[in-house]
Amino acid sequence: MNVNIKRLSSDAQIPAYAHATDAGFDLVAADDVIIEPGETVCVPTGLAFEIPEGFEMQIRPRSGITLKTKLRVQLGTVDAGYRGEVGVIVDNIAREEWGSTPRLRTLNGKVENIDGTYYPKSTYIVRKGDRIGQGIIKPIEQAVFAEVDDLSNSDRGDCGFGSSGSSV
Repeated sequence: MNVNIKRLSSDAQIPAYAHATDAGFDLVAADDVIIEPGETVCVPTGLAFEIPEGFEMQIRPRSGITLKTKLRVQLGTVDAGYRGEVGVIVDNIAREEWGSTPRLRTLNGKVENIDGTYYPKSTYIVRKGDRIGQGIIKPIEQAVFAEVDDLSNSDRGDCGFGSSGSSV
């Protein structure tokens, strides 16, 4: 499948698959972004995509970031009709605590001093060029909705949350 990509920033990196068998391709930050505890930001990729009709691009987290940091990439969908810049929405779920030094944690675990500015502990900086998320291009199928007076019966019926049991 061919996907046209437009570079919106000279610092944008064209996506690549790390391994031949990977489902997802890396999405890379086009700018430095500081994410304080409790904050949600959109990390720009500097890229616009022309997703083929009948497909979507899913934006997903990278497992290493989820495991090793308090950063959480939110799932997202880029529709075939969208031609604007793709961004990666990131939450810093750490609690705000103040430290005595002007430090930030980078994605690679190092601590940096940024211009003598004081930030809460567990503030992260996403550096330009950091792999922040991954994209997956998948086919979509649109449903045709029909309003009816009644729905068919099922084993579950209208039982919702917890209806299949709980192990907690």
